[in-house]
Amino acid sequence: MAQRLLLRRFLASVISRKPPQGWREPLTSRALQTPRCSPGNLTITPSQARSIFSTRVCSTTFNIQDGPDFQDRVVNSDTPVVVDFHAQWCGPCKILGPRLEKVVAKQRGKVVMAKVDIDDHTDLAIEYEVSAVPTVLAIKNGDVVDKFVGIKDEDQLEAFLKKLIG
Repeated sequence: MAQRLLLRRFLASVISRKPPQGWREPLTSRALQTPRCSPGNLTITPSQARSIFSTRVCSTTFNIQDGPDFQDRVVNSDTPVVVDFHAQWCGPCKILGPRLEKVVAKQRGKVVMAKVDIDDHTDLAIEYEVSAVPTVLAIKNGDVVDKFVGIKDEDQLEAFLKKLIG
């Protein structure tokens, strides 16, 4: 609670500061303005409107929601799919996941990545004979064409994807 109060006071003091001499406000709508930077590196926000920040959504990676979603987005996909079977409690999965996402993103849409949490989707894990995590399957035209279990470095992952893409 005390931290919020301090933050409010700090923000109020920053917002209420007068702009330096010679600085003029543009004639555009104040609600749409972004913060301006003065020569003294002091950020000045002309209005108290809230800023909205957004991040780019990675369209090459998605989480599987259920069995029909897996069927639709993986098995029936025209694009080759890398399926990462993982678990929240799995340490190696936390290392492999971001590494695999990075390598898949480099392929620029030639391959996509589906993430399946084995605790949420045990039926899929059993169907695809996942006995340890992380397990990564390469699926092309609905068929499993390659598989590995455990951690791989980026070079090995790139070779795995190149083999899948063809």
